[in-house]
Amino acid sequence: MDYIIVQAGGKGTRLKYLTENKPKGLVPVNNLPMLFHLFEQYSDKRFVIIADYKKEVMRKYLEAFAKIKYQVVDAAGTGTCAGISQALELIPEAEPFMLVWSDLILPDSLELPAGYRNKIEQPKKDFVGISEDFPCRWSYENSRFKEVSSSKHGVAGFFLFRDKSRLAGIPDSGELVRWLQQQKIVCDEVGLSGTKEFGLIEEYEKLEKNKCRPFNKISIEGDVLTKYPIGQQGEKLAARECAWYEKAKQLKVKVLPEIYGTSPLTMEFIKGKNIYEYSLGYEQKKEILEQLIFSLQQLHTLVSAPVDTFSIKENYYYKTMARLEKIQDLVPFARDREIIVNGRKCRNVFFYRRELEDKLEKLVLNCTEFVFIHGDCTFSNMMLRDDGRPVLIDPRGYFGFTELYGDVRYDWAKVYYSIVGNYDRFNLKEFSLHISDEKDSGVQLDILSNEWEDMENLFFELTGANEIEIKLLHAVIWLSLTTYAWQDYDSICGAFYNGLWYLEEVL
Repeated sequence: MDYIIVQAGGKGTRLKYLTENKPKGLVPVNNLPMLFHLFEQYSDKRFVIIADYKKEVMRKYLEAFAKIKYQVVDAAGTGTCAGISQALELIPEAEPFMLVWSDLILPDSLELPAGYRNKIEQPKKDFVGISEDFPCRWSYENSRFKEVSSSKHGVAGFFLFRDKSRLAGIPDSGELVRWLQQQKIVCDEVGLSGTKEFGLIEEYEKLEKNKCRPFNKISIEGDVLTKYPIGQQGEKLAARECAWYEKAKQLKVKVLPEIYGTSPLTMEFIKGKNIYEYSLGYEQKKEILEQLIFSLQQLHTLVSAPVDTFSIKENYYYKTMARLEKIQDLVPFARDREIIVNGRKCRNVFFYRRELEDKLEKLVLNCTEFVFIHGDCTFSNMMLRDDGRPVLIDPRGYFGFTELYGDVRYDWAKVYYSIVGNYDRFNLKEFSLHISDEKDSGVQLDILSNEWEDMENLFFELTGANEIEIKLLHAVIWLSLTTYAWQDYDSICGAFYNGLWYLEEVL
């Protein structure tokens, strides 16, 4: 079997706010759009994607990020039959294929029946996927489709057909399973135990909240935490993180977890929480911020290196613009000179890139040395022990082209990113984004607060950092987040709009 048709044309109204700006197939589950779970599981197949609701978002998103063979068809008609006849035109004669709903996450253990696993033998039967452990409106028993709800015999939106003639005459509109019932189509069953269906907001909200772009998995045994890298990017980041911890240990940095080994990274399990998870009063926050700033200042004074101007330009400008250029056609209004964000008319960075470049080049002139930096000191990477002592975790380990050392202002901008920007809540997708159809109405972005905004003045007082420089870098960091958070369409758009909102203050 070489072909997979994905029915991704529904509006996904049962997913409520998750599909306000995007089709349901792009709703992220475990930091990957639902549709992309299929892409990863069957990366050698050819996909025909049926699109309808927000179909331009689907097309542009796939153009930007899909790395498989695919075609998109615009569904004619309505219901689960919509677009299937068009999709079948792209399937060669006598070729078996899968037809699957986009809101199903199939288990890795799923084994396709004989005839569908390879091209050695031609399948002789059609198959219907049976839910076994989640409810479906239709059921299949005794070789018959029935409009009776079932969790053990449910029709789960997964089918295998020996060739496209099996669906000859399918209408443009209507319910596929009802049509199969009327045609008295007989199928064998394939169990889908372990499959997850995310057509309902209730099922989605049961998921553990994940941060954008996890590159590792963690195991905890007693007081020991071990991090295992995931993928090529994870391996690269893990090597840099380990090198940073080794250097920090050599420099006797105190505000770190105890490091036991670096292959893999094994460390003390901190009994405590991330800073943003605490509900704190003004005086408590003031005391914690003073400790954090003091700890980072100590870190920055331990050792220095010559300035690498190429790293500054790369980290602040080239990397940011490269990421933005990938999503310019994807984000609504990104081809307009100005965009209304939360009622503010903001200049679009694509039209004012030279002004941004000029301001960032002044940062090069104002940098006299590189220091040992953490590189990603947001509240998500800072913890408090149960006794209130701060701990720095998850260092970045590089800056531009330079390992370990970098511009001290980058660390301060990352702290500001949590204090004022509420990045940590955004990272957990605790935000709402409304994108209007009208340019004059623009977009509305609301991010849940970390409740640290009242520390902004104290932050500048304690760090001595230049306010305009930090606000400029803060805007750049938001803009740079766009492609880094690629798994969630709303995060891509939200990071872009938020970056413009902050950039407008300093352009």
